[in-house]
Amino acid sequence: MTHTLPNLPYDLNALEPHISAQTLTFHHGKHHQAYVTNLNNLIQNTDLAEKSLEEIIHATAKNPDKAGIFNNAAQVWNHSFFWNCMKPKGGGQPTEDLKAQIEKTFGSFEAFAAEFKQAAVTQFGSGWAWLVVEGGQLRIMKTANADLPMVHGATALLTCDVWEHAYYLDYQNRRPDYVDTFLTHLVNWDFVASLLKNA
Repeated sequence: MTHTLPNLPYDLNALEPHISAQTLTFHHGKHHQAYVTNLNNLIQNTDLAEKSLEEIIHATAKNPDKAGIFNNAAQVWNHSFFWNCMKPKGGGQPTEDLKAQIEKTFGSFEAFAAEFKQAAVTQFGSGWAWLVVEGGQLRIMKTANADLPMVHGATALLTCDVWEHAYYLDYQNRRPDYVDTFLTHLVNWDFVASLLKNA
C-alpha cells in the first residue's frame, strides 16, 4: 500500500487572511508531503508495507526501534485530520448536541476555549492541542511532536497544530494570537460534531 498526500478540503487561499496561501503551500505541500514520502520509504519491503495508516501507528507506537516510522505515520494522520478541523468562515460556537456536551463538561463554551487555548499555548516545543472523547467524556489533551490521542485510548474530535511551521510565516512567535484566530475564525464545528456522533 502506497500512502498518498490527501488534497486539502479547500483552496490554498480559502483560509485567508487567517492562514495564508503561502503557509498552506509549505505546510501541506512540503511538510505533510515529506511525512508521506518518508513513511513510504521507511515501510517499503517491511511487514508494515500493506498496513493501513492506523495499523502502522498502533504497531509502532510503543517501539523505540520503530520511532521513525511512528513519527512519520502519526504526522501524516495528524495533518490529514488537522486540515478537516478548519474551514473558510469557521469558528464561532458549535450547535446542538456538541455545544451541550461542551457546556456540560467545561461549564461554558468560553471555559472550554480558555482551557483549549491554554493547552495549545503551553505545549512546550512542537506538538498538538486536542479535544477528545474518552470513556464517553470530553476532555482536552496536548501531545508533543507526533504523538496523538489514538495511542492513549482516546478519540480525536479537534486539533490545533502548534508546530512552528503551522503559523510562523503568518504569526511569527505569537502562538496565542494564532490559537485565538483558530478558535474564532477557523474551526470546522460541523466536522467535530460529526465525529462526536460516531464516537
